[in-house]
Amino acid sequence: MGTPRLTTALLALAAGLISLEAGLSAAQAGCSFLPPVGGDGSSNIVKKRVSREKLIGRTNWNTDFAVNAPYSSYKLFFTADSTASGTYPVEAYLKFTDGSNLRVVKESMTPPIGTGKQFGPFSAPQGKQVSQVNFKIGAGSDPNSTGFSYRISVQGCN
Repeated sequence: MGTPRLTTALLALAAGLISLEAGLSAAQAGCSFLPPVGGDGSSNIVKKRVSREKLIGRTNWNTDFAVNAPYSSYKLFFTADSTASGTYPVEAYLKFTDGSNLRVVKESMTPPIGTGKQFGPFSAPQGKQVSQVNFKIGAGSDPNSTGFSYRISVQGCN
């Protein structure tokens, strides 16, 4: 009778150790999650749903993350929270203190639920300082991609 409980406890302990080890690996690599611009500080993960293009007003396609320290590279993370029957564009930009930017991602995606992808690491060109990292995820020309939900986050690494 005690064996199923012991097995469950050991599995939970193993999962916790794997999670701890992954967290330590990220910390050892000198990576930190960047805060989203305009966020309330409670989370560095942004959850959104793709909306269709508006004739008047702004879309919710752009999300900026503030660069709060000098990092040598940036990793961008994307996870699908729902499915979409259409494809939608995913773009990402490094924005620099001089007002210029560099597109580092340009893809069309239709990922299944729970599918994640890491983009990067990306480094700034010589002589440029990154001030923000921008994710742009939208409906594009495919109306079947509206309503799709996802999570994004960005890490700065030394």
